[in-house]
Amino acid sequence: MRVGIGFDVHRLEEGLPLWIGGLRFDHPRGAVAHSDGDVLIHALCDALLGAAGLPDIGTRYPDTDERWRGARGETLLADCAREIAEHGFSIRNVDAVVFAQAPRIAPHREAMVANLARILEVAPQRVGVKATTTEGLGVIGTGEAIAAQAVASLRLSPSFEDIDY
Repeated sequence: MRVGIGFDVHRLEEGLPLWIGGLRFDHPRGAVAHSDGDVLIHALCDALLGAAGLPDIGTRYPDTDERWRGARGETLLADCAREIAEHGFSIRNVDAVVFAQAPRIAPHREAMVANLARILEVAPQRVGVKATTTEGLGVIGTGEAIAAQAVASLRLSPSFEDIDY
């Protein structure tokens, strides 16, 4: 078993789209980012890559590379899932927390779980999504930013145990 952790945070500005868990939210502020700024998916990508001992998303999809400008988080997550599978890992479970004063995540949680499970090709029971506010404190509490933290557990296939990568 391998475990990885991921974290992402983005500043929010008026008039930009807001993507969380692959879903577009009807919200006046969106993430300032090179890609779509989906903090939940970005945190999941880093958790998966970290558990597999692979470089982080900043290395894999640098903001200096125009190929990734505006890239959808779903594309990045599917690519990360493919990469870890190529290294012999299967996903046991992922779990994440979104930190946002607004929008409310709870009404969209089931759709997020279903979407993430589809992308990762796992049962929805292996995907956890939660949310919390910061009780009005800090840049998240004032609505200036959004963040997410994720953890992933992977299992290495026995046929890959002796491979040093």
